[in-house]
Amino acid sequence: MGIIRLVGVMLAVAGGVLLWTGLNARESLTERATQAFTGKYTEQTTLYLAGGGAALAGGLLLVLFGGGRGKRR
Repeated sequence: MGIIRLVGVMLAVAGGVLLWTGLNARESLTERATQAFTGKYTEQTTLYLAGGGAALAGGLLLVLFGGGRGKRR
């Protein structure tokens, strides 16, 4: 396994943890109250969800397509 794919795995795991944290934060009492009054999630929850999703997607792309076997010159 190349270093690029290893970085991809680590990024995907970190993204999954952030996404899971954001999903759990959505269900908290304060988050529900904020959403009821403003109609939006708090900034921190939004960052967890967006950052976790982006990191997970980027990590998966690195695992799938990173470190190609083509000839390098």
